[in-house]
This record gives sequence, C-alpha cells and structure tokens, in this order.
Amino acid sequence: MAAKPHVLVLGGGFAGLETAFSLHRRFADRVRLTIVADQDSFLFKPNTIYIPFGGDEGSLRIPLVEPLSRRRITFQPGEVAEVEPDSRTVDLSDGTRLRYDFLVVATGAAMRSQEVPGLAQHARAIWTPAQLLDLRGELAELRDAARAGRHRRVLFLVPPNNKCAGPLYEIALMLDTWLRRQKARDGVELTWTTYESGYIQAFGPRLHEVVTREFTHRGIHGHTDAVVSKVAAGEAAYTDGTTRPFDLLVAFPPYVAAVDYPGLAGDDRGFLTTEPATRRAPAHPEVYAPGDAGDFPVKQAFLAFLQADAVADDIAAAIDPTALRRPRPFVPTSMCVMEMFDKATFAQVPLEATGDPLPVVRVAADAGDAYRVGTSPLWRLGKKALGLYLPLQFRAGRPFHQGRPWQAMQLALDGMSRTLASGPPR
Repeated sequence: MAAKPHVLVLGGGFAGLETAFSLHRRFADRVRLTIVADQDSFLFKPNTIYIPFGGDEGSLRIPLVEPLSRRRITFQPGEVAEVEPDSRTVDLSDGTRLRYDFLVVATGAAMRSQEVPGLAQHARAIWTPAQLLDLRGELAELRDAARAGRHRRVLFLVPPNNKCAGPLYEIALMLDTWLRRQKARDGVELTWTTYESGYIQAFGPRLHEVVTREFTHRGIHGHTDAVVSKVAAGEAAYTDGTTRPFDLLVAFPPYVAAVDYPGLAGDDRGFLTTEPATRRAPAHPEVYAPGDAGDFPVKQAFLAFLQADAVADDIAAAIDPTALRRPRPFVPTSMCVMEMFDKATFAQVPLEATGDPLPVVRVAADAGDAYRVGTSPLWRLGKKALGLYLPLQFRAGRPFHQGRPWQAMQLALDGMSRTLASGPPR
C-alpha cells in the first residue's frame, strides 16, 4: 500500500458520498480520495416524489465540485468502462486509467422495464426526474378530465424484481390527497397491484396494516399476489388470468445494477456479491459495494448510509488499526417516512435475510422495541427535517451519520418514533 492510500469511489450518490466524507472526517489528508461520477451533482432522490405535484428538481440537486474541493476530494467526471481487480485499476470510457488501494463500487441501480412485455411502451415509470416531470403533465390532464366529468382509471403496478416500491406507494397516496384538494377525486378510480403477498412486504405486518387501512379509507382498490405478465394499450394482464383496464399506468419497473462489472462476482441482476457485515467483495478484500450496487435485496437511501458507514470503518481499520476501537458492521435497519400530503407514516424496521427467494428479507426476529411504525401529520415535519438536514450535511462535505447535527436529529427522530409508534409487532 502507498504511503498515502488511495480510496477510489465509483458513484456520487448516497453510498459513495457518505463513504468518502466519512473517510475524510477520520483521516483528512492522510488518505487520497477520488470520486468518479457521470453527473456533477448529487440528486436527493427520496424527495423527487414531489415533482409530479409541482416540486422543483433544481432544489433537489447539490453541485459536487464545492463540497468535494472543500474536503480536498478529487472529482473525476466520467463513466466506468471496466474494473480490473487483479491489477487494482479502473478504466473509464474516455480512456483514463485510475489505480487504487481500495475501491468502493457505489454506482447504484437502474430500471429494466423490458422484462415485462409492453411495460416500457405503456407505463409511466418514476425512476428519473424527467419521468416524474412527464407524470406531472399526465396528472394535470387527469385532473382536468375528471373535473370535466370524464371518468379516468389510474393503475399502479409493482412487478417482480422491484427492490423497493416505497416511492410508488407515496405517489399513490399523495395522488388521492391531491385529487381531493383539486376537487377531482370522485372522477378518478385508483387501483394498486403488487406481486408481493403483502404491501411493502419486506417491512413486515405493520406497514401492510397501515397501507391496507389507508387504501380502504381513501377508496384505493388494492391487490396483492398480482403478478403482471404483459401490458397492452389500456390494459394490464396478470398470471392468474385477470386483466385490469387503465387510462394511466404508473409503474416502478424491475431493478438491475446500473453498471455491469464482469471482473467481480455478482448475481443474475448484476448486483455485486458482498460479505454481509462489511460489504466487502469476498474474492477481493480491497473492493466494497455499499448501497444499491451491492447484493442487499432492499434498495433504500437509509440502508445505503448504513452500508457506507460500515465500508468506511472497515477501510479505516485496514489503513490504521488504531483509528477506531470497534468498526461498525452493517446491521440492516430501515428508516423511512412515507408521505401522503395530509399525513405521513414513519417506519423503523430491523431486517434480516431469510435465505428464501420470496420474501428475501423480513423483520428481524429480535427486533423488539426497535420495530416502530406510526402515522401522524407530525411525521410530515420529520420528512421535511430530513430533507433539510441531509443536503446541509452534503453541501458542507460532511457525512450523514456523524457529528453533533446527526446526534440531534437522531434524538428527535427517536423521541418522535417512541411517542407516535404503534404497539409491538404481532
């Protein structure tokens, strides 16, 4: 290893930036840090759900140059062409070759709509800001049609191999509230279908109960165990032989890895194989894959932060065994706030792998009081607070999970969740 170890981070999203900022906080200039990204800004993706309802994409982007230069982290714009772990090099598409002592692969996930015949042609996806902006136009037309007395049907669809449908649930529930406020709800039929046997199945019975209750209260027709087989113009077909008509189809397509890495072991969808606690590639201990690029089956920002923290600690221990007393392992606990416009649901869910194909994860058997779910208008303030806190940290080049600001945020969230959470899991 060089006198000043080089940590090369591929990706400028949640996991990549959290890893880099955490390592800088610990080592400052004793470690050389480089981030490779194909975008010169960070997108606060959880809040892109507001774009269809008038939200501004620009307010959700953080230019990377200033916070990275402030922490003396090199920014290398470009796309990854190849990783050669044996020589510890990364080739970019423009011919640039970068060498590393430690490699953090945090290039995230992408969507593959073509896995469901007709989905790409007939559905509005919600993966990119551009797609969400297109959906804004569709919703405006939907509202105007309903106001004019023309009945419309909206179908929400979660197909197999989707790794986290939470944002689609938010948009469905927000749409109900928005239509009511626009005096157009009576003219719109909302239907939800998911391949899973429970709503937000990975997060256990409490989230399923919340969604069931909300769907019933709001008149949203919900269907589980509904596995789509194909989509045609105005109609979705399912493996049980049923069909459902629509005027607007909104879907969260199947996930795949955003970048293919032939030189590294991965699953059939391109997600890199990692050791659970460290997110390290088993055959290449200097390579890590936190966040959506790795094989943890639930793809979510808070889980990406926890994985990045585990990666940063493991690298820190390898660079300097005296740098920290006890490296933090990745202990999967999801934390999220589900927006509905009139209220929100908070969920803190300790997870464990099942070893089965479905469900791949479940609420941890020893979750106890750490498993919390609660619904209240106050949680909308919690979501807004997180939406202010994270950009503030990243704009300053600070990690999400460290320092006094996070301690204060954590105390506030813990106090709210204890007060507003429902009873023990059944």
